[in-house]
Amino acid sequence: QVPLVESGGGLVQAGGSLTLSCAASARIFRGSVMGWYRQAPGKQRELVASVMNDGRTNYAGAVQGRFTISRDSVMNAVYLQMNNLKAEDTAVYYCNQAPVPLKAYWGQGTQVMVSS
Repeated sequence: QVPLVESGGGLVQAGGSLTLSCAASARIFRGSVMGWYRQAPGKQRELVASVMNDGRTNYAGAVQGRFTISRDSVMNAVYLQMNNLKAEDTAVYYCNQAPVPLKAYWGQGTQVMVSS
């Protein structure tokens, strides 16, 4: 099984919405804090949201109030609902453990492009 597989990205107009999905291997997912990261062109990868095993969440200031992270412990999946998207949200989005990712297991990511 591929450790981490992201999907759901695409091209959307500013103000629109997208939902990203991440399928994780059980070994990576179970008992771990999971997060969504993003990397914009020319910038470092950053953590934008994380969800604990008990469902508690944390968000970066730039996405607070617009993004919602959730997890499904049956499916070993993590989701990111993104609303009111802005041009500055354009990036490749990845999931991984948080706040310290497993560097050897980065997936391909999913591209989100927001047109203004």
